[in-house]
Amino acid sequence: FRPAKPDGRIDTLIGATARVDGDIHFTGGLRIDGIVKGSVVAEDASTVIVSEKAAVEGEIRAGHAVINGKVVGPVHGAESVELQAKANVNGDVHYKSLEVQPGAVVQGRLVRAVEARVEKVVSLKPGTGD
Repeated sequence: FRPAKPDGRIDTLIGATARVDGDIHFTGGLRIDGIVKGSVVAEDASTVIVSEKAAVEGEIRAGHAVINGKVVGPVHGAESVELQAKANVNGDVHYKSLEVQPGAVVQGRLVRAVEARVEKVVSLKPGTGD
């Protein structure tokens, strides 16, 4: 099983000359070329792209996270995280599927999400030994 790859569609762009102070909540595809000081949170299995010249100071939560710039804070990719060659992450990276290109830097832990297992619970009747 391979997780679905992001479709590459960009619905929202934060341009190279833009600076956002505050949290961003989005759906669809978000590309960040500027600076964001706040959390970037997808409302569904959306994709966030942090380009080479971009910087995010805050948490990133998305279905798919593609990082090629600087992130100071944790990255949570519910499906996948791709760390491209110029990525510099100062925080933990949480992922189900991870791709790391040579040159990417992570100053933090790599934490793989594990599927929750459902275990059968059997109750024993007191005094029967069953």
